[in-house]
Amino acid sequence: MGFAEGIRIDDGPVLWAACAAGVVGMLYLIRPHSGWKRAPGRKAWAVPPAALLLSLALVLGVHWLLVYPFALFPDVLPPEVLAWSVPAVTALLLALHRGWTVWRSRPRPARRRRVAVTAAAAAFAGVLALSAIQINAYFGLNHTVSDLTGTAVARIPALEAGLQRQAGEPATVGLAGWTPRATLPAGGLVRKASIPGTVSGFRSRDAYVYLPPAYQASPRPALPVLVLFSGQPGSPADWVTGGALRSRMDRFASAHHGVAPVVIVVDPNGTPNGNVLCMDSQIAQADTFLAEDVPGWIRATFNVDPDPRKWAAGGFSFGATCAVQMATRHPDVYSAALAFSSEQEPALAKERHKTIEASFGGDTAAFERQTPLHLMQQRRFDGNALYFGAGERDPEFIEYMGVLAGAARSAGFSVDEQVIPRTGHSWTVAAKGLSAGLDFLAPRWGIKK
Repeated sequence: MGFAEGIRIDDGPVLWAACAAGVVGMLYLIRPHSGWKRAPGRKAWAVPPAALLLSLALVLGVHWLLVYPFALFPDVLPPEVLAWSVPAVTALLLALHRGWTVWRSRPRPARRRRVAVTAAAAAFAGVLALSAIQINAYFGLNHTVSDLTGTAVARIPALEAGLQRQAGEPATVGLAGWTPRATLPAGGLVRKASIPGTVSGFRSRDAYVYLPPAYQASPRPALPVLVLFSGQPGSPADWVTGGALRSRMDRFASAHHGVAPVVIVVDPNGTPNGNVLCMDSQIAQADTFLAEDVPGWIRATFNVDPDPRKWAAGGFSFGATCAVQMATRHPDVYSAALAFSSEQEPALAKERHKTIEASFGGDTAAFERQTPLHLMQQRRFDGNALYFGAGERDPEFIEYMGVLAGAARSAGFSVDEQVIPRTGHSWTVAAKGLSAGLDFLAPRWGIKK
């Protein structure tokens, strides 16, 4: 990795540079066209407040359109994200106004007009950079330049044959009786692989695999399995960047003698903006893919423990909802789940009837038969486990967590829940919560310190 690719963009010099550029840019844009020395007229003083009010109206109006009429988001965006969008829109309006004002000032030389328009564009770029940096910092998705450009993920190699299960290979050794024959590597391996939709016909994007140090030993122990899902919109690579998967798993493995679950980050949506609800519906056969194709591929590809008690699903936001769905619809496959910022039920839109219309042609009963809350009212899950986490500054999802956790306890699940301090609806919840979630599952998996 080059020096530039390792530069952090969510703190340090880049963050401070963006703050400086944003402040300077906004000060330039609110500066009256005639300068501070001349006494500007009332119209000049009225432009910045008018731009601010108009930008606020535009941000809220577009957000309402995207959430309700167009249903592009199943939930409203966090207030912090909307708030940081306002300065960028305000700067754009001020830059356009300044550019138009300067350009129509014919007495000025053309060169001076071009310089002034360029300065206005540069000022807008500074404010835009500040807003983008702050929104990215809120979501906690991209931490370095390589995360932002995708170069770090692009360099992850494909899963090689030497790491896959070999035909005729002796059975793995149980964790209780396993002792490595040599010193284990310091860290795990991350690889990418393609999971075919053999039964479902579903076409997914590349999955990402974490293989702990113990998996690289000879003989390999029968390791537990953790299947993870990302948020929506998003991709499996988000667990590698925003979820800091490798470092978090290496930390857990280091504290447990090199032992950790084999982790497979699976794509249940097929496209960055897709939403299949993790159900079998008229949208896609996503449930069949996750409950049959994915487990079948894992068992055929890796040396893992086949016992469902050693298998768990997990995810963030949409992915957390999906994980709870798997744990309640297929407890014989995934006996546990880690749910970070889970929705109360799967959703395509804020208005529930739009989800049901798009997925089941308006058949409410068919939709509800597959939802976790309905399933937890209909059956028992004694011996299974659910771990919930949500950000302290995310009241809507804290409420969802309380509803789901209460229903899970009543249905017999072993339940733990955690509010992650100083976080909202961001990948920080998943990254910080993963360690506690793994500790919650470790006794089930037979992993000891």
